[in-house]
Amino acid sequence: MKDNQHLSFKVGQVMFSKYLVTGATGFLGRTVIAKLNGKNAKIYALIMKDDPLARELPPGVHKIYGDVCDEASLERFFCCADNRTCVIHCAGIVSVASHPGDRIYKVNVGGTNNILRHCERSNIGKLVYISSVHAIPENPKGKVITEDTVFSPELVRGDYAKSKAISTLLVFEAATRGLNASVVFPSGIIGPGDIGKGSITNMLVSFITGKLFLAVKGGYDFVDVRDVASGILACAGHGLAGQGYILSGQYASIRDILETAKHTLSVRRTVSFLPICFAKLAAPIYEKWSLRKQLPLYFTPYAIDVLSSNSHFSKGKAEAALNYTPRSVENSIRDTMLWLKDKMGQGKIIRKNR
Repeated sequence: MKDNQHLSFKVGQVMFSKYLVTGATGFLGRTVIAKLNGKNAKIYALIMKDDPLARELPPGVHKIYGDVCDEASLERFFCCADNRTCVIHCAGIVSVASHPGDRIYKVNVGGTNNILRHCERSNIGKLVYISSVHAIPENPKGKVITEDTVFSPELVRGDYAKSKAISTLLVFEAATRGLNASVVFPSGIIGPGDIGKGSITNMLVSFITGKLFLAVKGGYDFVDVRDVASGILACAGHGLAGQGYILSGQYASIRDILETAKHTLSVRRTVSFLPICFAKLAAPIYEKWSLRKQLPLYFTPYAIDVLSSNSHFSKGKAEAALNYTPRSVENSIRDTMLWLKDKMGQGKIIRKNR
């Protein structure tokens, strides 16, 4: 199924003459820009100085170097913004660390507040803020989680979730002041094109290269990055001010993901699975070891909590309002494996079954 068959909203039917995208070189930001590229609209991308992924953006995208915490760069970023402008605020720090530090609040909360101030000052036509399902308070196991809830940092666990809850509140408050702002809440984003290698992509790379021997039992709701990007653009055109929309996919266990990976590339791999109870005991030790070795943080107490949490998210509101219909996790993992094979030169790395 082609990407644009997932939503009746076609990206070719752009609703605005200009799109300002923060976090433009991130996994999601690049995918949003790819869907907008070549359409009848100007694209402005806010990019961190010396970001090597800037070269991955298509020609014709206007690159503004700076960040959401720097007032001078935001002045440049918003210099041409008006009521025919849509701002898509993807920028933010994602962290599963137990103690990520104050910067996560400076960027996720302070940066969002800066964006809101400039949106109101420029009288922009639309703001779509990319929050996270982690900002939504978790319901007991078995109960459906919706976006129609009370948002508070006191009701969620972890600094990342708290920072996104606070930012979501700021956006909804701006909507009450008259800003045409909507919020989307993606679940765990996966899919091809993850150059920065998020946790699932990193796990798949380790699996492909035969370096993954142990994984954790459990799972989560995962959604393809292409469907999230389409949902964001549908929200830009049809989302209501002051409303939020969950952009989830479907639940998949880590075992399911690795089984799909194995069958896609026809490889033999043996992976043992650690029960959640043992993973919770090991995670604090592994996190400290990773910090000492300056390794990426994937296996942390917060990450284990996520894999054992209630991820029964309802995407019904997005389905009805945005005609949102994400592809299956299986299709997403299959596409990711084929992309990784091409990107990594897998014909030389992976031994096929004989």
